[in-house]
Amino acid sequence: MIRLFAIAIVSTCIAGGAMAADATCKAQAADKKLAGAALTSFTKKCEKDAASACDTQAAAKKLAGAAKTSFVKKCTSDAVGN
Repeated sequence: MIRLFAIAIVSTCIAGGAMAADATCKAQAADKKLAGAALTSFTKKCEKDAASACDTQAAAKKLAGAAKTSFVKKCTSDAVGN
């Protein structure tokens, strides 16, 4: 029981810290004052990275089918800043 509790606490801290440290793609682009082709390139790469990270999170949560698709879509949208 204690082991499960410790794992839950560590997972929460890691996930919360990662989300707090990473601003949305739109916010990062605005901070960097990107425009034109640089903005497009940055946004595409950021979206791809976000989708990959969200897919990894879905796998860690052992999601499949519609639940996984829904989770990845919302997670990616939140990371991009839509």
